[in-house]
Amino acid sequence: MNATTVVRPIKRQIGVTTADFATVETPIGPFTAVVDADGAVLAAGWTADVDDLHPVIHSTLRPAELRQRDSLGALTQIITAYHDGDLTAIDDVPVRQQSGEFLMHAWEVLRKVPAGAPITYTEYAARSGRPDATRAAANACARNAAALFVPCHRIYRIGGALGGFRWGLPIKRWLLDHEA
Repeated sequence: MNATTVVRPIKRQIGVTTADFATVETPIGPFTAVVDADGAVLAAGWTADVDDLHPVIHSTLRPAELRQRDSLGALTQIITAYHDGDLTAIDDVPVRQQSGEFLMHAWEVLRKVPAGAPITYTEYAARSGRPDATRAAANACARNAAALFVPCHRIYRIGGALGGFRWGLPIKRWLLDHEA
């Protein structure tokens, strides 16, 4: 990793001691990723402000300190490769999230939805083992802190409407078109 450029102390010390973050320019705007000491993604999204990401990290994983880096090495290369067209570049990136049993399972299921083959929230609920729990499936997407690497953008409403997306519907539309 490159030299530290900024260290941001965080008042609340619950999770890991320190995490690194870096921002990458992409065709749809800045993309920031936060990683733990093992290189697992704790949070990610299309923002240049790490303060947009820190609160969505589960309290048991939330870092006490954030260090800004110029690059996150291989992860930065993977982010760039994905946005440049290598749609499978993100598939094996380690992610660390925490929640209840259903959400943890639902996030694993999301990682198996292939690029270019989006599914509805209803189909996602069924694949997650709870076919009648469409709202719970939508909640799993909404609570996903590791956007892109846990590709919640690949889930849409019955009839083709996009549904919601923390980073905005224009970004979700670009991602779906990029993967089509």
